[in-house]
Amino acid sequence: MQVILLERIARLGQMGDTVKVRPGYARNFLLPQGKALRATEANQKRFESQRAQLEARNLERKQEAEAVAKKLEGLTFVAIRQAGETGQLYGSVSTRDIAEVLDAGGFTIGRSQVDLNQPIKTIGMHDVIVALHPEVEVTVTMNVARSTDEAERQARGEDLTQRDEGFVLDVEDEDEEDEEEATAETEEPAASDEEEARED
Repeated sequence: MQVILLERIARLGQMGDTVKVRPGYARNFLLPQGKALRATEANQKRFESQRAQLEARNLERKQEAEAVAKKLEGLTFVAIRQAGETGQLYGSVSTRDIAEVLDAGGFTIGRSQVDLNQPIKTIGMHDVIVALHPEVEVTVTMNVARSTDEAERQARGEDLTQRDEGFVLDVEDEDEEDEEEATAETEEPAASDEEEARED
């Protein structure tokens, strides 16, 4: 289906471009959202007569998005989730979850504005791109943890997924210390036997 874009759409085109898209994408998203018109002569004339108005509206939206981007840039949001000892989540953090966390933080963001290639499935600090406008993107950090205490530790730079390995190393170090002590104890009596023999 041929449509006329009423705003810039990533990987599709600029405002005023006539592009070919799948009928379902046009019917279910572009047309109902007011992002495009069917490419007919009448709609082309209609677009040309409204072009200045559309460009002004687009500029206004872009400025609003830039203002929000300044507030959002570099912020960290915490998502508390259940996870195993290795840091693997029981479930995942999806675009909907991120939108809800941002909303709770005072930013009204639609899930379609969250650019996430795949759901987050591990605890840790994850960078997420939020598209506030077709021409304005901002990166926020999702701090996914099992508790607020863990979230604070992760924010300080601790890697909580490596905790088990560190524990195993500590046990090995203790074993080595025990072996050294045991060796020292068996050597000391031998030395004292020699001293006794000399005394005799």
